[in-house]
Amino acid sequence: MSLLQFLLELSSTVADFAKSWSVVGSTLMIATAVALLFVWHPSLPQGSYDFINKYKFPAEGQPKWSQKYPPADLPSRPSVYNATRPDVIHCYCPATGQYLGRVAVSTKADIDTAVAKCQKAQEIWKATSFKQRKVVLKVFLEFLKKNQEEVVRIACRDSGKTMVDAALGEIMVTLEKLAWTMKYGERAMRPSSRPGPANLLIRYKAAEVVYEPLGVVLALVSWNYPLHNVLNPIISSIFTGNGIIVKCSESVVWSSRYFVEMVQNCLTICGHSPDLVQLVCPWPNDADYVTSYPGISHATFIGSKPVAHKVLTAAASSLMPVTVELGGKDAAVILDEHLRSWSNCDALASVLMRGSFQSAGQNCIGIERIICEPKAYEALVKALAKRVPALRLGSSLDDDQNIDVGAMINDSRFEVLEGMIADAVRNGAQLVCGGQRHEHPNHPLGSYFQPTLLVDVTPDMEIARNELFAPVMVLMKAENVDDAIWIANSTKFGLGGAVFGKRGSAATEKVVREMKTGNIAVNDFATFYVCQLPFGGVNDSGYGKFGGEEGLRGLCLAKSVCRDRFPGISTSIPPVVDYPLHSVKTAWKFVRAMNAAAYATSAKEFVMSLVQLVGNLK
Repeated sequence: MSLLQFLLELSSTVADFAKSWSVVGSTLMIATAVALLFVWHPSLPQGSYDFINKYKFPAEGQPKWSQKYPPADLPSRPSVYNATRPDVIHCYCPATGQYLGRVAVSTKADIDTAVAKCQKAQEIWKATSFKQRKVVLKVFLEFLKKNQEEVVRIACRDSGKTMVDAALGEIMVTLEKLAWTMKYGERAMRPSSRPGPANLLIRYKAAEVVYEPLGVVLALVSWNYPLHNVLNPIISSIFTGNGIIVKCSESVVWSSRYFVEMVQNCLTICGHSPDLVQLVCPWPNDADYVTSYPGISHATFIGSKPVAHKVLTAAASSLMPVTVELGGKDAAVILDEHLRSWSNCDALASVLMRGSFQSAGQNCIGIERIICEPKAYEALVKALAKRVPALRLGSSLDDDQNIDVGAMINDSRFEVLEGMIADAVRNGAQLVCGGQRHEHPNHPLGSYFQPTLLVDVTPDMEIARNELFAPVMVLMKAENVDDAIWIANSTKFGLGGAVFGKRGSAATEKVVREMKTGNIAVNDFATFYVCQLPFGGVNDSGYGKFGGEEGLRGLCLAKSVCRDRFPGISTSIPPVVDYPLHSVKTAWKFVRAMNAAAYATSAKEFVMSLVQLVGNLK
């Protein structure tokens, strides 16, 4: 495709898309396309044109799709499990309650087959060049860029989120992952030269670390971002030469199978085996079978702490290393000095609302606590009290009016959420709006929770300590910077965080240094993730890192290699310490002098030790 054809096609796509989507979504699409144009636009493999331009997407993703009628034996309320058919997963749209169909549960035999296929494909794939791997990523980037709207609809239908939320949290971050990996991934995988020994006598040794594929790796991913959570580990795994088994949540298996199928088609078009990427979805009681599988070399788990304990116990049986990313209780610390430079706090309120209500609050690095110094607190309460109640709930695929906040994945935690909010109010918090489940007039089977604004929350309240993962905005007042840091660090979590203050000020940098978290953004929220930095938390938020250079290397065997630096100079065993020892006494004097010379801290010490060394050579 020529550059002119690409630009004409882009213009047509943007025009069609703008008719059916919001100004925000259209603007995002244009900005993303222009940015990626400067990153890469090569010729594509034969067959990729039809894949990119003529892919057949499921009808369920269409706007105002007419529901399939579920079998008569299903319960009246949506549920993935039915005791009468434990061999299948029942799939529903959280926003409408529409029945999407059945997907077969993965059995142990299915897992055996998936791993065997993946292992066979990986044996061939590991010999591919980075150039070949980049082609696969390039084709998928073009596919995703061209078909943003169709892909977003699939994610929205299965997760209940809005299209704008999906464009930000699913499409943009996945395009960034693809583009970054193509541009910088190979550099991260180059052999790493190391200084070698400090020993003065063996400086002729050169040292390096090379990164080799582990084999077949496993990703156990959560449901809140069905596209990105599946694609993110796939991109890193195949780029590093591995095959991958993705274990998705039964809550989003309907969309996950389409997303994995898209990657498999991409591999096929590029001349590689689609078996390199496999999807499995057993019931939780059979998940131990895959997390303890002897043929799997590494696992990445994204989920909750209770489930992590089970995963780690199972993985320990096969000594499978696991990277663990758990929940968060991310704090945004707002300093008074930040608002002094603003004519009003509306812009800040916009950032905080996006951080709190993106994907109905079901975001592991969403803002769960807003901790403000006194002046900032008063200003923000006034601004947010006007804006949060105006948020509109619904299905952006099916409702005619503008929708701000989508559905939650299901209603299983509504009672817990309502209980924590009520407990906070009883203990002195003020409920400005929301606080309970929402019965949507158009979607009575949808899982909606009212966008909630809760102020005057204190650190001792349960709602300030536990992850909500819901559209609930919590404001807390701090007396000063030190108090704000103390509040931010008062929970058991430490995944992400943010500070809003003057750029480079002492107070801002103090928060950056002292907030106990694995990631922090300054005057923004969660942008550390988009920047492809190593991502992971501390304490009850897990351990290990994925993302960025460290994430790629973490999926590799870091092999240490030592070789002679110069030709003709290599290690030989001096006769005095050669087996069998001629004289233990002489050998001891020799090695003692050798150690003293090797690690001498002055020229005098080195010369004296060297004289003793030479004197004991025989």
